[in-house]
Amino acid sequence: MQSVTVCRQMTDGGFPVTEFSGFPKELVSFLRDLAADNDKDWFVANRAIYDEAYMAPALVFIEALSPRLAKLSPPLQAVPKLNGSLRRIHRDVRFSKDKRPYNTRLHLVFWTGDHPNRAPAMHFVVAHDHLGFGSGQWGFGPDALKRYREAVADQMKARALQSAIDKACAGGVYELSEPVLARVPKGFDADAPHAELLRHKGIVVKGGGDTHPAVLFSPDIVDWTLEQIRLTMPLHRWLVENVDG
Repeated sequence: MQSVTVCRQMTDGGFPVTEFSGFPKELVSFLRDLAADNDKDWFVANRAIYDEAYMAPALVFIEALSPRLAKLSPPLQAVPKLNGSLRRIHRDVRFSKDKRPYNTRLHLVFWTGDHPNRAPAMHFVVAHDHLGFGSGQWGFGPDALKRYREAVADQMKARALQSAIDKACAGGVYELSEPVLARVPKGFDADAPHAELLRHKGIVVKGGGDTHPAVLFSPDIVDWTLEQIRLTMPLHRWLVENVDG
């Protein structure tokens, strides 16, 4: 199995920086096999591969990003632990018709706020068939939704939001998630220039092809991820400033 190189160096400021050699190709094989045989017996039999090709490199990758993301404005939290930036592979099936016990993807999250599930965040996903990235907030709670709608009703703030979305989507890599409401909520001007944004109950730009690019398996994946974060940072910053409580 391809090994993951961990090299910790000191920055000029005296802070340690972890170098990351790239994800092992065995990660993709593990996810594909898990998608085809998603049950506890298979997972237990392949637990060593999970530990070495999924868990270990993910934590090193998060550690490599952490000091870099802390310098951004606003800073992003990158916490190298399970239920920190590394989301659980086990699915919560208690209220789901889909009883498959495992997610067939590696899901990492970097966020600004009190909790990765309730704050604007960046999502890095290695699925069994592609590499994806997304930025935004999937679903606003009641208070956040109220703040979002009030911000979009302000034409200056609405223009800033649209500009942030346009910048992220300009290269054709990312696209805005579909609105969930059929019409503009009652009490808002449906003819306002950016009224369509009011049909959203969460704002996310996301992208991903149908392959695993070579960069995933090289040290350049750190710079690639930073590039995606910088591209979508205007949207993230707008959400932090206008929606996050």
